[in-house]
Amino acid sequence: MNWSKIIRKYIPLTVLFLLPVTAFTQTIITGKVYDAQTREPMPFVNLLLKNTTTGTSTDYEGNYTITTTETSDSIIVSYIGYKSAAYAIKNHQTQEVNIFLDPESSVITEVTVHPGENPAWRIIRKVMDHKEQNDPNHIGAYQYEVYNKIEFDLNNIPKKDENRKLFKSVNFIFKNIDSTNVKEKPYLPVFISEAVSDYYYRDHPKFKKEVIKATKFSGFKNQSVGQFTGDMYQNVDIYKNTFLLFGQAFNSPISYNWNIFYKYYLIDSMNIDGHWCYQIQFKPKHKQEFAFSGNMWIADTSFALVRLEMTMPSDVNLNFVQGFSVIEEYTQVDTTHWMQSKNKLIIDFALDKNGTGIYGRKTTLYKNFVINQPKENKFYNITNNITVEDSAENRSAKYWDSIRQEPLSKSEKNIYKMVDTVQTLPAYNHAYHAALLLLTGYRTFGYFDMGPVTNFYSYNTVEGSRIRFGGRTSDKFSERYEFNGYGAYGFQDEKIKYSIGFKTFITKTPWQQIEMHYTDDLQILGRADDLFGRDNILTSILARAPVSNLTRVQETRFTYDRDIFTGLEFKLSYIDRVFTPLQNNQYDFLSNSGQVLTKPNIHAPALQLYINFSYDDKYIVANMSRTDVGTRYPTLLFQYTEGLQGIFEGDYQYHKIVLGLNYVLHINPFGDTRFYTEGGKIFGVVPYPLMELHPGNETYVYDDNAYNMMNYYEFASDQYLGLNIEHHFEGYFFKKIPLFRKLKWREIAGYKTLIGSVNLKNEQALLFPSTLRALNNGPYSEADVGIENIFKFLRIDALWRLSYLNDPNISRFSIMGTLQLIF
Repeated sequence: MNWSKIIRKYIPLTVLFLLPVTAFTQTIITGKVYDAQTREPMPFVNLLLKNTTTGTSTDYEGNYTITTTETSDSIIVSYIGYKSAAYAIKNHQTQEVNIFLDPESSVITEVTVHPGENPAWRIIRKVMDHKEQNDPNHIGAYQYEVYNKIEFDLNNIPKKDENRKLFKSVNFIFKNIDSTNVKEKPYLPVFISEAVSDYYYRDHPKFKKEVIKATKFSGFKNQSVGQFTGDMYQNVDIYKNTFLLFGQAFNSPISYNWNIFYKYYLIDSMNIDGHWCYQIQFKPKHKQEFAFSGNMWIADTSFALVRLEMTMPSDVNLNFVQGFSVIEEYTQVDTTHWMQSKNKLIIDFALDKNGTGIYGRKTTLYKNFVINQPKENKFYNITNNITVEDSAENRSAKYWDSIRQEPLSKSEKNIYKMVDTVQTLPAYNHAYHAALLLLTGYRTFGYFDMGPVTNFYSYNTVEGSRIRFGGRTSDKFSERYEFNGYGAYGFQDEKIKYSIGFKTFITKTPWQQIEMHYTDDLQILGRADDLFGRDNILTSILARAPVSNLTRVQETRFTYDRDIFTGLEFKLSYIDRVFTPLQNNQYDFLSNSGQVLTKPNIHAPALQLYINFSYDDKYIVANMSRTDVGTRYPTLLFQYTEGLQGIFEGDYQYHKIVLGLNYVLHINPFGDTRFYTEGGKIFGVVPYPLMELHPGNETYVYDDNAYNMMNYYEFASDQYLGLNIEHHFEGYFFKKIPLFRKLKWREIAGYKTLIGSVNLKNEQALLFPSTLRALNNGPYSEADVGIENIFKFLRIDALWRLSYLNDPNISRFSIMGTLQLIF
């Protein structure tokens, strides 16, 4: 299957139909702004039609477009460090006006320069000396009002697409595309969202809270979207040494390791809002470094950041991001403290440089600062640090006009008007459902989501060919509760398997959900929850051997899931399982007299407590589920299970404790190391189906969560400790080789090891089958090296098994691959 073609075909189309616009015949002015001396394009330059409120700013390539019905005789252009200029325009015409700005003349103040030293270094050292003092995160407490505006534009749309059959019903929207300037990508504004919120911060103990007062979207009515457009989810903190963008750790130009990653040049000095500032230009020292090029203006007394402009170099090893620029402005709010007053981001997403893509634009404005006046302790409610007011989505136009910190342009206002029209079109629905099927595996039919489609057929040695049909109720059926299930049939064993389930939420703030289900199906005990699942056509095709060692499991599960506070998740479950062996397997055990007896099945009801702690974690909440956005801090997990012997006819009384730690350590410029360690111990006597059956992998698909060179059902433990270390070099070595630098491949090296044991009583609870054993001869270990980012979506690994090599049924070496969609 050619995933690249599918994505090219459907994603731009889906975005186009999801996010509609209106076309108007107006005065259209396009052009580019240049530095008059260097002829370099200038990003983020402000342009305003004289005697109107209509304006815009240039993108990261210096391009701009103004569309208006208002009349004016000229454009006023302004930029810090340059002379303002006015250019004549013609009303009610489409025209190109390229602008050239002259730098202001200024006198550089005296700077003492040591022999052989770069004069910019002294200033950067002063910035480091004052960094903690100027970093807003070190203020005891502060609050402000923040306005966020996010816009998406579909860019570089081929002219031929206007005549395609799918577009005929909506070809009116193409009238709004401007392509008069051959130097810029034609773009079509397609989505806009706005949010206004009050943001609160306290340093000791550290706490952040945001109250979203108003949200407005073109086409979405979902509280979680309102959360995501607030300031807490959409903020780049330049004062941190590194900040995460698209999963990669970028180095700040004012990090403490500034001289490792950047070159600096003292360019100029000037007065900005009463502060004499040094202009420092910076750029990465090395090719493909996760760093920026740009300029910053530093106040000469406080050495605080006053203004920052930076752009991601085109050679950075990052997928699907063709351009990224940011501008930040800071203001001194009292005699000591500086706070950010404006932030603007422009991102160009595209599968390739010449293909159809999306401009993402974000503008954030701050005001009403209050410094070091913390609220009472009861205000800082740890159970929910982001709230959306009930009336946030229903604010009037008058309210928005009063609270919006800058007015919308005419084209931005028009985006809101046409969303309902386009969403009723058949072409929109076709594109939407095609993309949803590709991304989730489900196809919606009214009140029912059918899927996952990849589970419709699979093969194993017990069932032979297996077909499965399932799904869940859709959001149209209910946004508060969901029914789900499936039915499956094996043509070889001629038996039906099935699952039925139900879940509903109690509250979303804090998150509280109840889920219950009953399943009667075949399972590989201990198998990791991998990318595809067991009964998947891809797993069947890519298996090293047909799936065997299956066990019938009848499971009843009730779960209560709640967030104690943001980042601390608590789950309490009752789980009742009945295990029945299949084919030639049976549950044999030794009686007190030494006679081999057989159990028909194992009945194991249990209570389970699961706790997950991820400091500063963030979620995007949908109607019935939520997506973990992630955290840069370690994640801790704790799981306790108690077997219930004699209750509901349970066979075993035991206690099982599991502890885990997951962490990504960014080691610039050498990439990042991903650690996962987990240990557990069982107290009491249990048979092997209730022990820790370590997850193996008998496919050619690499699985992060499994021991890939271990077979299914190969090792069991009643106490164990495992470690998984994987380092992603992010092209550190390859970028030094011209050919590989062009390919943008990335290196990987990994190591997994496991120690464990089984005590004598547990070995005798049930006799181990011939394929299963304990780790009695030392640790199990395996190593791998690999290359990821092949064609932007493929990862290939070479793996070696390093221990327990005498078994003739194991593989000592293997080549595995997997699909990845990473930046």
